[in-house]
This record gives sequence, C-alpha cells and structure tokens, in this order.
Amino acid sequence: MNIFIVGPMGSGKTTVGKIVAGELFLDFHDTDAKIEDSTGVTIDWIFDIEGEAGFRKRETATLKEMVALNSIVLATGGGIVIEEENRELLASRGTVFYLHTPLNTQVERTAKDKDRPLLKDKDPEKVLADLQKSRQSLYEEVADHIINTENKSGSDVANEIVKLVKNYG
Repeated sequence: MNIFIVGPMGSGKTTVGKIVAGELFLDFHDTDAKIEDSTGVTIDWIFDIEGEAGFRKRETATLKEMVALNSIVLATGGGIVIEEENRELLASRGTVFYLHTPLNTQVERTAKDKDRPLLKDKDPEKVLADLQKSRQSLYEEVADHIINTENKSGSDVANEIVKLVKNYG
C-alpha cells in the first residue's frame, strides 16, 4: 500500500504525511527532502542554478525511485503534477490524496517561509492564485480522494485520510 499526497504549497502535505505514516505504520518520504538529501543543496539553490526545468527533471527521477518502494506515505512537491509522466506514476503505484486548500490559507501558511523559490521576490498571493489556476485540474485528475483542508488541523486531515484508507484499503 502506497499513499501519495499532492496539493499546493502550504496545503500541509508533509505535516499530514508524517501523521498518516505514523498512524498506519508506514515509512514516510518527502520528494523535496529526498532531492535535497541526494544533492546536498536546497531546492532554492537548484532553482537558482538549474532553473525550474532542471528541478523538474530531478523531481521526476526522484519520484521514479519513490514509487518503486512499497508501504510508504509520500508527500510530493506542489508542482509534481505538472509532468504527465509524474501523474501516471502516482496514479499507477498508489492511492493519491489531493489536499484542496483555499488560497487565503496557502498565503497565510507560506508567509514566513523563505525557502519557496516560486514565491521569491514576487507577490505571493498572485503567484499562488496563478499556480492554483494552472494546477487545480491536474491535482483533481490524479486524485483518488480530494480532502478539503479548510479550517482543519493537520491531525484532522490525517485522520480523514486514515479513515478512508482503512475503509477502502
């Protein structure tokens, strides 16, 4: 059983993923953390040096490694759904949960975070709105379940996922 968590930045994918993994006794992985571990540099640095295209290549390579594992919970980067190959990998190797998160919540949660290359030196609300517009249908396309995170804690969202997994597992 593999559980993949997708959604925009600030939706709580890592927080929720760790809780779900603990509840279901599965290994937790995070694509961004894995990329940073394997390269020894931050995502921000990769964006600066290789651009978004270079980062997306690394992201797909990392995803291929991760989906080959079993019994994992995987929190993905917000843009992982951009590449069709990634959507196919996610859909074919596990159950995908999309954390649907209102724009105001994303803005609030990412406000103090300086490690978001796509928000760097830009109007966060506009960037997040544009990303939501361009990615929403991709999240929905790949999702087996859509979880609305509005006014819910990470624990609430995780509990919802655990219930779904246990009911349909």
